Amino acid sequence: MLELYQWELSQYSEKVRLILDFKGLDYRKIEVTPGIGQVELFRLTGQKQVPVLKDRNKYIADSTEIAKYLDLEYPDRPIIPQDPKKRGLTLLIEEWADESIGIKGRKALFAAVSQDQNFRKSLLPTSTPDIFKSLVGGVPTDLLTVLGFGVGYSPDVIQSAIASLKQDLEALTLLLADSPYLTGDEPTLADLSVAGLSILLKFPPGPYLDLPASIRGKGLPIFSENIDYEPFFTWRDRIYAQFRKPLISTTSAAGGAPTSIQID
Repeated sequence: MLELYQWELSQYSEKVRLILDFKGLDYRKIEVTPGIGQVELFRLTGQKQVPVLKDRNKYIADSTEIAKYLDLEYPDRPIIPQDPKKRGLTLLIEEWADESIGIKGRKALFAAVSQDQNFRKSLLPTSTPDIFKSLVGGVPTDLLTVLGFGVGYSPDVIQSAIASLKQDLEALTLLLADSPYLTGDEPTLADLSVAGLSILLKFPPGPYLDLPASIRGKGLPIFSENIDYEPFFTWRDRIYAQFRKPLISTTSAAGGAPTSIQID
């Protein structure tokens, strides 16, 4: 069986999970613990970032390389078209989505979790021990702001990312106005990439991620509650309903986890 080294809320891990489900492939998720788990991942693969796919004795890193590998080794339900124009457009959109929605989405979410400790805790997997949730929720906002500066997430950078994401969602909404998929009448890697990478802006409504039921279908209101982007998220949720397998079992978290967080 295929094994996916991942983080549950990594958009790039979700992109690969959506591809695996689309192709109907069985796989086992291996959650990589930040820090010590990454050391072990480095020992196995020579790098510390997720996702990493293991197929028999071979390790494939990077979501784009995993996508190409899966289409080559498991050609049923191809995701990269053979037609030159559609192939080029698919690969172009996939690369753009990685660099745009993927990176900017992290910055927008960082702003949200920095402002609200309950929202921070609600994003942890449902299996996370309560004591660890309390530790995460107790991190002071000021400290997170300082840490944000340290990793290049200053308020100006975050606001720039949010403004750019608005433009991205507007463009995607226009592209999908008269087409069921981004490159035509059939789903491709472009669709699976954009859909999977957008989860941090608005979580899918179904039990696809190990998150409390209270935040499914919810997200950052600046995106998720803007009626101008509703057609995009409706399309994205349709992609999930068509191709993403729900979790076998889920656990709902008790307590007043917020359903959204406002970022200005």
